[in-house]
Amino acid sequence: MLDSFNINPTERAQWVTVFDTPFYPDFLAEREALHKPTLIEFRRLVEGATDSEDLLRQIMREHNPLRTQLCRLFRRYVSPAATSVQMLQRVGRTEDTIRDFGNRFRPLPEVRERLFSRPEDDEALFAILGEYDKRGQKGYDLTARFFEWFEARFEEDLFIIHGPIGAGSDLILSQELPGYPHATPADFVIRYDGEPVCAGFARYDSDRGGAQEDDRTKGNERHATQILGYRPLEGQRSVKVLFINDGPGLLLGSMWRDYVRLEQIDPGRVKVCTLLMLDHRVTRQWLLGE
Repeated sequence: MLDSFNINPTERAQWVTVFDTPFYPDFLAEREALHKPTLIEFRRLVEGATDSEDLLRQIMREHNPLRTQLCRLFRRYVSPAATSVQMLQRVGRTEDTIRDFGNRFRPLPEVRERLFSRPEDDEALFAILGEYDKRGQKGYDLTARFFEWFEARFEEDLFIIHGPIGAGSDLILSQELPGYPHATPADFVIRYDGEPVCAGFARYDSDRGGAQEDDRTKGNERHATQILGYRPLEGQRSVKVLFINDGPGLLLGSMWRDYVRLEQIDPGRVKVCTLLMLDHRVTRQWLLGE
């Protein structure tokens, strides 16, 4: 039985799940098949555009998912410093983007020169673009595996777990917990016989460090503190907080120690687990406070 997340540093790696990532250059053919049609369309638009601003306006007339892929190429070739893909694909603000950052766009003649000096089967570009293809997928896989485990473990009980699996919107706890005052986003809520008994968060860290690490753990502490301060309706159980965290990033920097401290906020109501710890730590007794 694992009484806490604070286990010997020499044993931590054996509790971490590592999701497979394809090797280089094995994935290049797949990425070329996916991104070459977009590059061909981008080249066509560049040929017909009058200037870089006109190129962006033409891209904005396309429908998704093509528009987003074209925005990624526009950012690489025309505006790598001042504009994000998220900014570029906001169709209703195209003219604002041009007004605010058009002076930093690379002139179209230079774009054409650089673009057409590269082949249509630009493997280097496909490799770069492919880094976006499955961003967040390991987090979705983590959530899916946890849901599968939970439903198998408690299939004959009155527990129900719900939340997005894949690229869905987070649950908002003010809509899940009666009288809860904060718009806290969560990945899942566990109910017993209709009563909420646990709110949870799932994250997979391939790597993590520095400011990102600090932001993640501070956010988790804030969420835990808000939920622990929630007073349920009379006669209902206190809501537990469960963090499903996994991946080799847990072994970097202070991440593991930070999660140990997170559990210590309230050891009876807060747990941090990897997938491999679930059988040992997430029990009916803990969820229901029995």
